[in-house]
Amino acid sequence: MSEGTNGHVNAGEYLLETKNLKMHFPIKAGVLRRTVGHVKAVDGVDLQIRRGETLGLVGESGCGKSTLARLVLRLLKPTEGEVVFEGENILGYDRKRMLRVRRNMQIVFQDPYASLNPRMTVGNIIAEPLKTHKVEGDRKKRVQELLEVVGLSPEHYNRYPHEFSGGQRQRIGVARAVALNPKLIICDEPVSALDVSIQAQVINLLQDLQKEFDLTYVFIAHDLSVVKHISDRVAVMYLGKIVEISDRKGLYGEPRHPYTASLLSAIPIPDPEKERQRRRIVLAGDVPSPANPPQGCSFHTRCPRAQTYCVEHEPGLIPQDGEANGEANGEASAHHAACFFPVEEGQPI
Repeated sequence: MSEGTNGHVNAGEYLLETKNLKMHFPIKAGVLRRTVGHVKAVDGVDLQIRRGETLGLVGESGCGKSTLARLVLRLLKPTEGEVVFEGENILGYDRKRMLRVRRNMQIVFQDPYASLNPRMTVGNIIAEPLKTHKVEGDRKKRVQELLEVVGLSPEHYNRYPHEFSGGQRQRIGVARAVALNPKLIICDEPVSALDVSIQAQVINLLQDLQKEFDLTYVFIAHDLSVVKHISDRVAVMYLGKIVEISDRKGLYGEPRHPYTASLLSAIPIPDPEKERQRRRIVLAGDVPSPANPPQGCSFHTRCPRAQTYCVEHEPGLIPQDGEANGEANGEASAHHAACFFPVEEGQPI
């Protein structure tokens, strides 16, 4: 698996932005089903994604990653905020205008077994977006070309999903996602259900397609070692908020948020001697409920560096100092962490 992506990120050119994006699901109880609270799945997320780059989005299960993806695709209506695609807020679009936008926004799902209709042939599955968007031309020829692009045989056109392995099914899902030549693809944990060797093949395929079709990716995962290989920048989520964001070198080399440092400490090191000597950071307690998040800093209940100030105040994303922060490349590349007492280089957590 090769590190890095296409390397032609256009500075300052944003394809996608989210502004104060929130998704609070109501909690209803009683006979009258009255709202008694809210689950804050996404709670004020600001992101900027440049054309041609890959933004990795990581965090524990339940932190809001997949909900954020569905908000971007407008599969969910947000409680508050904006989703700006190519300079326009798409949240106010009607169905007709949104259909045109969705042609440029596609998704690769996590489970290659559940995401493909078992009653449809591979040809019909890949051709489905072409039919939905009324793309003219020889659709069968286009589908067979796509099968070759993702490393499958055009002769597989009339076969059914159950005839393929998990990795092959995910390739079919990728072919369906690129069928319309979209500008943005959201990869929602696309390799988490695959064997390690197959993961590498799918990651390399995604990187090759990014170069060939000039794609922009949002790559969602909980495995930071996978994210490291494909992402230009990485955003870390905790309880519906972005707690740290940086380019790959800054985040993996000098993590500033204690939560990020704890996640990185869990990545296995292939050198047995180094693996035995390093210190794992084990967080105390459980992840708080998004229905009742802590006051102040949402991480203070588990943070070994927390102080009284953290309990009383909520940190925003604070710019971090250092050469690895990428500030020279613009705001979207800078290293930010939502922490009043960030981890310093070489300093114990």
